[in-house]
Amino acid sequence: MSVDEKTVRKVAALSRIAVTDEEVAAMVPELSKLLDWVKQLAEVNTEGVEPMATVIDNTLRLRADDVTDGNIRDAILSNAPSPEHGFFGVPKVIE
Repeated sequence: MSVDEKTVRKVAALSRIAVTDEEVAAMVPELSKLLDWVKQLAEVNTEGVEPMATVIDNTLRLRADDVTDGNIRDAILSNAPSPEHGFFGVPKVIE
């Protein structure tokens, strides 16, 4: 597929990208090569190939969901400048 300068300018306008005449001239062959490559990929027979998210199978190593530092609310609130009712007290934002 061939791309012309008019198409490059339209894509740039839709993308809200300002391009100069020199940039448009440089983008014409680049976009044409890119579209030819996509066309070549479309010709590949992918029948029977499962979709995949990555090339390498990665499995996450999950840790046990254990509570280790629970029930220390009073120790944490001892550092707060003004604790209120078991929570951090903060100044009023709306007047």
